[in-house]
Amino acid sequence: MPVTPSPQGRFPRRGTAVSVSLALAAAGTVVAVALAPHAAAAGVPAPSPVGISGRGAAVPFKEQEAEYAATNGTLIGPDRLYGHLPSEASGRQAVTLDATGEYVEFTLTAPADAMSFRYSLPDNAAGTGRDASLDLKVDGNRLKSVPVTSKYGWYYGGYPFNNNPGDTNPHHFYDETRTTFGSTLPAGSKVRLQVSSTGESPSFTIDLADFEQVGAPIGKPSGALDVVGDFGADPTGTADSTAKIQAAVDAGKAQGRTVYIPQGTFQVRDHIVVDQVTLAGAGPWYSVLTGRDPADRSKAVGVYGKYAGQGGSKNVTLKDFAIIGDIRERVDNDQVNAIGGALSDSTVDNVWMQHTKCGAWMDGPMNNFTIKNSRILDQTADGVNFHMGVTNSTVTNTFVRNTGDDGLAMWAESVPNVRNKFTFDTVVLPILANNIVTYGGKDITLSDNVMADTVTNGGGLHVANRYPGVNSGQGTAVSGTITAARNTLIRAGNNDYNWQFGVGAVWFSGLNESLNATVDITDSEILDSSYAAIMNIEGATNGLHFDHVRIDGAGTYALQIQAPGTASFSNVTATNIAQSNPIHNCVGSGFQITRGTGNSGWYADPPACTGTWPDPKWTNGGVPGGGTPPPTDPPTDPPTDPPTDPTVNLAKNRPVSESSHTDVYPAANAVDGNANSYWESANNTFPQSVTVDLGAAKAVKRVVLKLPPATAWATRTQTLSIQGSTDGATFTTLKPSAGYTFDPSSGNTTTLTLSGTPTRYLRVLVTGNTGWPAGQLSEIEAYTG
Repeated sequence: MPVTPSPQGRFPRRGTAVSVSLALAAAGTVVAVALAPHAAAAGVPAPSPVGISGRGAAVPFKEQEAEYAATNGTLIGPDRLYGHLPSEASGRQAVTLDATGEYVEFTLTAPADAMSFRYSLPDNAAGTGRDASLDLKVDGNRLKSVPVTSKYGWYYGGYPFNNNPGDTNPHHFYDETRTTFGSTLPAGSKVRLQVSSTGESPSFTIDLADFEQVGAPIGKPSGALDVVGDFGADPTGTADSTAKIQAAVDAGKAQGRTVYIPQGTFQVRDHIVVDQVTLAGAGPWYSVLTGRDPADRSKAVGVYGKYAGQGGSKNVTLKDFAIIGDIRERVDNDQVNAIGGALSDSTVDNVWMQHTKCGAWMDGPMNNFTIKNSRILDQTADGVNFHMGVTNSTVTNTFVRNTGDDGLAMWAESVPNVRNKFTFDTVVLPILANNIVTYGGKDITLSDNVMADTVTNGGGLHVANRYPGVNSGQGTAVSGTITAARNTLIRAGNNDYNWQFGVGAVWFSGLNESLNATVDITDSEILDSSYAAIMNIEGATNGLHFDHVRIDGAGTYALQIQAPGTASFSNVTATNIAQSNPIHNCVGSGFQITRGTGNSGWYADPPACTGTWPDPKWTNGGVPGGGTPPPTDPPTDPPTDPPTDPTVNLAKNRPVSESSHTDVYPAANAVDGNANSYWESANNTFPQSVTVDLGAAKAVKRVVLKLPPATAWATRTQTLSIQGSTDGATFTTLKPSAGYTFDPSSGNTTTLTLSGTPTRYLRVLVTGNTGWPAGQLSEIEAYTG
């Protein structure tokens, strides 16, 4: 959850359950599979968060995952390890295209005239991202070239993160773009994304595509003011239209008239401040506000109410347009959100929010605010945050994906949040923190939602007395009744890299003070949790009630109890729990469980208290509804490699990490295919290393190491060894340490032969260099022959 300042100032911070049919096979060791031409990607079946009857947002698109489409690319995943490319993909799987002519092809299941697709490109060495394009083909004919970019992805280091590829902890890999077809394509049409060149990007990873029928633009309402026709705003996006749109909005308020944004892209470089006015567009595919101040990067497009300290705004309607920003970094003090300020008795309806810091960060006190029928995508921080005195407000029927922090959040910092609701929302892939959370709050409803694919440092559903200003003394702690009914959680929860253990799909925290409220978790499904299904931690949690909850699949435990409290369980069933004892509880009788009727699969007496945390076993839920259970233990044999061309350099453009680097010589230079660029470690300290992730275990038999071929590089001998690992944690020696000479007269190249031990993580460990007091490599090449 980010901190966004308003004039008040801020603290810095880091029924019956709907049935979802899984029909899943157990997934073993993560592999990348090279697929034959025209094959369908053999993705592991995994439930989708889209289209669950009666749950989540009723979206206008049909979603298709790349891992089930026709492709001649490479399937990656399933993999939930933070920092790995497939871990941030929907379903934790995707398809990588890394050669000209490779493609992913989708077959339409319904007519469509537009699509958006989610993808990832590698970062560049400077951390500013790269631009490229993909060919869009329909039934074999090229329709257009679609621009793609990595400039909105790839963050590094610790919270609140940076854009320096030399730092650790790369994440936030994916982005989305959208395009139209120019006509309606019938069901059965084949839509292909194909690589035309790898000159601008060495690879393109496709996660999914969403196809929809956009239809015609919405016309100007009768009597409305037109920002173009009446006020001269520029629909081409060339000129700055901020002042002209603001003038139209002010006139709309004064005259009591709707303000219309016609079809076009409008450059807006600061907030449009709204109060007692309707701002309406031709539809989010047609009317787009975008832009950022070229000199003052803390100013960018946004539609804001007046701040509460200025009296706030009221009676505002924002509908049928898009706010697509240009935010490429996370600066918590910058007010660069799509929607903000205080908006009472106001509605946001059918607004597309993308590439801003937060979709909507609302600073109260404010009352009766609604966001509905909207899309919030690719944010650097929260999707929505009801912050500080927001009451009787709602987010409903809204789709949220790829936020940089909590998807939908309420934070009652110092002023109570009361009677707010998050209902019928779909929240997928928050890259940090939780899908849906309330930090404090009284009489809160979090119901009828779908939460999927939590990435790290959070769970699917979180109720907590955490973060500054949440306490009973100010009336901001969790209190009254918290209702969480009819929710579906899929692959929720994940590892916390600070705690170094798993966070539950549903979890509770009393960090600031004990949580004492009625918390009802009912008629819900918790499916394929990455770690525990239910967890409590920090302080005490009292008043939990679970009724008609189905737990199917958990990477560790059904219950992970790490703090005192009280809870009742009725009609709670658990299957496919990885650990033989389904409860981990080291607080003993400090956590009191009351068991009603209809329970099975989740209780044990005594519970486990191991003092250590088991590695999760991710089996995509086993085989729910009976059938053969997943294996007790993960496979011990390494995966069998698909046929691999022995002349292909497996290390080229692969993810790489390093022990250190100096100046502008990061490890990425050692896998970029350019022998003239190079990695150089910190000077005057050994050992130093570079580790390349080959994406899957490969039988590496030959490693070629290079330095720049220029004669200015004097002959030198580097003492080094080759190490390998299948999991990135435990390394074995593949080639013992020895001195290897790099001589410009023979190309400054040395070749090391290996036995072919299956290796995913290939490490070069340097302990000495006669030519310079550092490790130096311009290329690391790995071959299977």
